[in-house]
Parts: sequence; structure tokens; C-alpha cells
Amino acid sequence: MPIELKNVSYTYMRGTAFERTALRDVSLTIADGSLTALAGHTGSGKSTLVQHLNGLLHPTRGEVLVDGVNLAGKGQETRLARRKVGMVFQYPEQQLFEETVAADIAFGPKNLELSEDEVNRRVRSAMEFVELDYETYKDVSPFQLSGGQMRRVAIAGVLALEPQYLVLDEPTAGLDPRAREELLRRVAELHRKKKITILFVSHNMDDIARMAERVVFMHEGRVLLDAPPAEAFFAKEAMREAGLREPSAATLLSRLRENGLEVEADAFTADEAAKRIAKAVRKKKGTSC
Repeated sequence: MPIELKNVSYTYMRGTAFERTALRDVSLTIADGSLTALAGHTGSGKSTLVQHLNGLLHPTRGEVLVDGVNLAGKGQETRLARRKVGMVFQYPEQQLFEETVAADIAFGPKNLELSEDEVNRRVRSAMEFVELDYETYKDVSPFQLSGGQMRRVAIAGVLALEPQYLVLDEPTAGLDPRAREELLRRVAELHRKKKITILFVSHNMDDIARMAERVVFMHEGRVLLDAPPAEAFFAKEAMREAGLREPSAATLLSRLRENGLEVEADAFTADEAAKRIAKAVRKKKGTSC
């Protein structure tokens, strides 16, 4: 079943002089098994929205349902529904606190009161998935690792909870290109192999173009556009209104056309753009012959 937001509005510090509405009548469905990207400029409501998905915030108005369960409710059913959603916040390595990598990853499963054997199984499995060798890193302080490795430890800690849904808030922020590439590859593999539903929050349109099956633009607390990538990335007016730039591959193709190369400007990933350019160059060479 999906995650559903039904007419959700949220106001910070309601009834005070600092009252601010961050979400305005948002209705959105995160389909089961999907990889959805949520994009928008700072202040668009992205982070406020995702904090509703496991009950960290509750709507001022409206409902948030996980597998049909209202997260604003009480009782065991609601607690179990919240646990289905794993959250990886921006700069998650800042939340590491245990003395060793294994202990940090084990913290969440231990709080679920699982057996020691089950906790160890989950820690090993999560470390294996993020490509951190258990024997090599289990006793190492997480604060001795590189930024990319710390990010992987933080993600492993969430994966060890074995969530049904995974929310990633700007997961590549602050990473160098190599660490960013590795992380995106692991996220794509996680979605492909384990069929986890993923909501990927980012303002990097190249990452979104590469990863997403569906794109949601937000602006001033509202959903501005909800569409497949092939539609979203060519909705130029909506992108401008949301304060977003088109993927660099699409920009390159447009500029090549402006400079006389008869290239099809209908791609938004690097691989597809390369194919369009190669085709246009071959056509041009054939014409000149």
C-alpha cells in the first residue's frame, strides 16, 4: 500500500507572532515500490513534508496515512506504521554518536527489543549493503571515517531497521564527486534489489534525472507539478516557478541546437544526451560528404 497525504497543511508556531504556514493543502501519493524525487528551492516545504511521513510532525489540517493507518493516531498500530518509514536526514553523519560503527548501526534494532542474534544479522546485512566490510569496520570509531563512509554508516543504521519506505533528504549534500557517485549507485541498487519504496529529496536536477521514476516539484508549500521525468523536465515554466534549473544534459542539447547542430533536444540524462549528440554528428558528417 502507498503513503498518502490528504489535504495536508502545516503551520509552525500557530497562534503566535511568528506563525508561518509551510504546507498548504498538499495531496500526494507515494506509490508502493516507486522511486520518487521531491524537488524545490529552500523554503518550498520539502523538509516539512517529509517530517510528516513518520510522524515527527502532524498536520495542522489533513491526514497522513501509511498503509492506511493515520500517523496522528495512537496505539500499537500507529507505532508499527511509523516504524515502516526510515528517515535519513541531511548530513546524517552528524547524528552518529556511538563509540564504534557496529554499535551505532545496532542502536535502532536494539530499541526494537530484537534478539542479539537478530541485531547482529541486521548490522552485518546493512554494512554489507553499503559496502563496509564488517570485520574491518565494526570496531572502528565512526568519527575516524571519511565523510562518505560516515554517510554510509548513518544510512546503514536506518537500513538495519528494515523499513518498508525510505526517505532520503538531500543524501548527497556535502559529498565529493566519488562519494556522491557511490551513494547514488547504492540507492539505485537498494531500490532495484530490495524493492524498497524511496522518496528522494534533492535540488540537484542531474541526480533526480538519473534516479527518479517520478518527480514532484514544490513551491511555497504546494505541489506545483507531479509527473514522470520525461514530462517534468520539459515543463520549463513550472521549473522556473519552482526555482529549479533543468538538468545539465538538457541545457547542453539546447545550446548545441542554438549553435547549429541539428540534435534532438529531448533527453535529460548524460547517457541519452550522448546518444543524441553522436546521432547528430553522424548525420552532419553524412550530409557534408
